[in-house]
Amino acid sequence: MSLVQNFPFFSIIIAMFSGILSSVLDGKKARNLSVAAILLTTVMSVFVLGFCLDTGQSYTYMMGHFPAPWGNEIRAGVLEGLTAVLFGLVMFFSVTGGMSHTSVDVEESKQNLFYIMIDLMLSSLLALIYTNDLFTAYVFVEINTIAGCGLIMIRQVGRSLSSAIRYMIMSQLGSGLFLIGLSLLYDVTGHLLMSPAGEAVKAIEAAGSYEVPMLVIMAVISVGLAIKSGLYPFHYWIPDTYGYATPAASAILSGLVSKGYIFLLIKIFYRVLGRENVIASQMVNVLFVFGLAGMMMGSFHAILEKDTRRMIAYSSVAQIGYIYMGIGLGTQAGMVAAVFHMFTHSATKALLFISAVGLYEVSGNKKDYKSLRGAGYRNPLAGIGFAVGSLSMVGFPMLAGFISKLLFATSALQSPHKMLPTVIALAISTILNAVYFLRLMITLYSIPESKEEQVDVDRASERPAKSSRKLELAVVSFILLNLVLGLYSQPIVAAIGSGLMMFD
Repeated sequence: MSLVQNFPFFSIIIAMFSGILSSVLDGKKARNLSVAAILLTTVMSVFVLGFCLDTGQSYTYMMGHFPAPWGNEIRAGVLEGLTAVLFGLVMFFSVTGGMSHTSVDVEESKQNLFYIMIDLMLSSLLALIYTNDLFTAYVFVEINTIAGCGLIMIRQVGRSLSSAIRYMIMSQLGSGLFLIGLSLLYDVTGHLLMSPAGEAVKAIEAAGSYEVPMLVIMAVISVGLAIKSGLYPFHYWIPDTYGYATPAASAILSGLVSKGYIFLLIKIFYRVLGRENVIASQMVNVLFVFGLAGMMMGSFHAILEKDTRRMIAYSSVAQIGYIYMGIGLGTQAGMVAAVFHMFTHSATKALLFISAVGLYEVSGNKKDYKSLRGAGYRNPLAGIGFAVGSLSMVGFPMLAGFISKLLFATSALQSPHKMLPTVIALAISTILNAVYFLRLMITLYSIPESKEEQVDVDRASERPAKSSRKLELAVVSFILLNLVLGLYSQPIVAAIGSGLMMFD
């Protein structure tokens, strides 16, 4: 076994030990350690991706000396490596971009705790990507939940505490259902490793036994992870969670956390339950319907919002709906589109939250539309970043969002019974996206309507003259990442397709 094949395990352990070491460090040292851990694990993920692309196959890494089916395994392939690289980049840009605000929003005595939560979040996301063990996945689902709750409530102001409680309640509901599904699956198959459990499921389906228990298992696992990822109508924790956390936490929570749960669900569909079995059970049809509902209702709520933070958060509800709609198409092309949109949403939503911070800085830290009039002139780079993110979500050519919607439209052609509702929903959702995103863009580049508004703007502009250099670099980096996903999508889409083939 080459050294590179150890990197997935090393990445998870490095992130976890960074959190442990940060507990005895002050805030500045904990911050530096956390940033170093993110960079190191991302570089390792690049090597893993290169190794899997070179060999053209996935591999398993046995932890300890116990082989399957008793031991614990990590499995890495092209899609795992690609996802880990993207998640690492988004987390690095989010943490560095929101660093100056973290030092202000979080008490000095608790800043090391913030970076402990960042480290735990990183380790849990990497574990959800790489693990080949169902119970290990559940353990890191819970670690992810605790870290996310800590990131939300660490500000201890306004609605952050109530948001954290709501997040915890909904997350534990989803975790409980997921655990019930895993318990039933273990009872039926006798395995917790994904590959042996998948073989047992194939034998069960071939024998025609346990039809009702298997349907229950599919439903409970799907609903549990759908709740945790914020699929409509289980989305009510999202607006407060994303809207009242620190900028770095909001970017990470909106861009990465839900995607980790969706990635785990896709792995279970392919590697454990069997994609053909999931399609035959009609579970994909249920996810398809709720995905379409999320695309519509998330956009309607976003249009009605006056607080721009909550508007951006409700947009995430619609984008999660896109991903589940792609999964619900039940085709390989639909799954590729769903995974690519996971990447698109991760990069774009983090860009929107980080750019919005720069706009709030020059608007008296106010988030309503009236106060943000002309903010694009007062902070040009943040205005450009928000415009790029908005146009990407609408589906402007050359940007990542355009490729996502193109993939969804073309994949719908392979599913005749779902083609018409998919195309109609894409069209309506795109129009709704344009309504609330372009409305805010127009506001950012509009002059105040009255002298009173002009006085308020002048007073707001007296505060911070410009964003921190780190925030500006993060905005530029996210813009470039979005352009890479949009302009160089073909090799990325091909890698996603080959990675999904390795899931079987």
